Amino acid sequence: MLIINDISLRIAGRLLLDHASVTLPAGSKAGLVGRNGTGKTTLFKAITGELPSETGSITYPKNTRIGQVAQEAPGTEEPLIDIVLKADTERVTLLHEAETATDPHRIAEIQMRLADIDAHSAEARAATILAGLGFDTEAQKRPASSFSGGWRMRVALASVLFAQPDLLLLDEPTNYLDLEGTMWLENYVAKYPHTVLLISHDRDLLNRAVNSIVHLDQKKLTFWRGGYDQFERQLTEQRELQEKSRVKQEAARKHMESFVERFRYKASKARQAQSRLKALEKMKPIAALVNDTVRPFSFPEPVKSVASPILALQGGAVGYTAGKPVLKGLTLRIDDDDRIALLGANGNGKSTFAKLLAGRLKLESGSMTIAPGLKVSIFAQHQLDDLRPEESAVEHVRRLMPDAPEAKVRSRVAQMGLSTEKMSTAARDLSGGEKARLLMGIAAFDGPNLLILDEPTNHLDIDSRESLIHALNDYSGAVMLISHDRHLIEATVDRLWLVKDGTVGNYDGDLSDYYQVVTGSSVDRREKREADKASKADRRREAAARRAALEPIAKEIKATEALMERIRKRIDGIEGQLADPLLYEKEPSKLQTLSKERAQLVTQLSGHEEKWLSLSAEYEEGIAE
Repeated sequence: MLIINDISLRIAGRLLLDHASVTLPAGSKAGLVGRNGTGKTTLFKAITGELPSETGSITYPKNTRIGQVAQEAPGTEEPLIDIVLKADTERVTLLHEAETATDPHRIAEIQMRLADIDAHSAEARAATILAGLGFDTEAQKRPASSFSGGWRMRVALASVLFAQPDLLLLDEPTNYLDLEGTMWLENYVAKYPHTVLLISHDRDLLNRAVNSIVHLDQKKLTFWRGGYDQFERQLTEQRELQEKSRVKQEAARKHMESFVERFRYKASKARQAQSRLKALEKMKPIAALVNDTVRPFSFPEPVKSVASPILALQGGAVGYTAGKPVLKGLTLRIDDDDRIALLGANGNGKSTFAKLLAGRLKLESGSMTIAPGLKVSIFAQHQLDDLRPEESAVEHVRRLMPDAPEAKVRSRVAQMGLSTEKMSTAARDLSGGEKARLLMGIAAFDGPNLLILDEPTNHLDIDSRESLIHALNDYSGAVMLISHDRHLIEATVDRLWLVKDGTVGNYDGDLSDYYQVVTGSSVDRREKREADKASKADRRREAAARRAALEPIAKEIKATEALMERIRKRIDGIEGQLADPLLYEKEPSKLQTLSKERAQLVTQLSGHEEKWLSLSAEYEEGIAE
């Protein structure tokens, strides 16, 4: 159990948490959410003891092992598998001691403890974690120094997962994962045997991997049960209720104040006025909701429309070294209204394909037909480093609009979602999300026909991601998306392409199918769906054959039903006449005829009903076979 009691945290003079409290039950999987800059990472530092709190305390059971991803990724010459195995320090210590121990009792204790921590399966567990994060068997044997920074961070993540701390702290772990790694991590965290506190802006991760939400808002912490969607719904309902209560209280307060002003000096009403004054003093004001609206994204519409296909590939191959293509056999087309997401693990060539479409790489072979006047823009996370650190957003945009008046330049910056006070801030002092907004705005500045976004959400909070979704759905050009954010993909694209085995092709399935394949939690749902279709078709053919064989019976049933209906109508008509009192006075002879006919019809109806029941039973038995 993690107990945060009445803590206050301050960074560089800025108060981030003010007498905040929350309790996290043992074994919880909790998502820590809140706007960027509210203090989530600072709270992690307080939990680990790196940052002392001004007030209150943070407590957890004695000997609790706390783990988080190392800030610096490993870059040694050790193989990845060895780096991960070393993360379990207890296992390493016990194995080392086992080599030198001579006391039989101690040797027995060591072996028992090694069995308790499942040390014999350590290598298999470490390999499984590394594989889930994208490292195949060969890669696991390579030294960490041979990998880029992003891949090394995966090794750091694998290390802390392998160590299985009692309290696992994860701060935006998907920022250096692809969609496949994110899906695997989601499944892993959901099954993790101990307590997890996870900072993330990934809606699907917060819906599937955690069972509670800790909300950091207005310097306070609030615990909510359920995933993010449930939290968001409950929070909206609570805020609506709070606002209604505030309005109602304000009306009551004004009524009391009016009464007091009118009668406080009138002897006959003085006691009542004093009573209302005391009520006013005791009335605790309900706080008005703080307007914390996220600024919208906005992408300029394509300046000029182009005919479809805007881009077509035929037998294309592309790579970085002549004769060694990364991708080949590319036969695809993109239309002017396409919304495409690229699936596939990092290293399979998604970014290579994006660079080809953006004109940053040339085809080695094959052909690529481009529509006349086509404009393609690309945004990638690594481009954040291309911003001029000393220049403000206004200065960046002014370079693209050298002759425009200041007001127009600032208007374009505002369309990118930067506030007035941030427009003049140097790029180096902008947050990651603000830099991403600026760079995306610059990438789409000229109104491209095809907008390629490579991991656009890494530095965006949940509300900003929703704003990006709206902007992409309002944008009339074509979009190609590379992202680990499943919610973003599902909300904006209508086609999935899989980059795998050195080529790019259409993926016949949805993200739920892909999740099943990636996590290995069940058989490939596409195959199952095809098998279901086949079996359903067989069942339909068999049913059709049975119905054809039973058609004569069905016709006889219908004929019997029609005859029974006519008999019932005739019986009803006769009974109507027999109910007429005048019949007995004026036509007594007809009374006998009608009574006899009715008796005959009832007998006939009974016979036909027995026949209908027999035919129906025969038909149902035939259908059920």
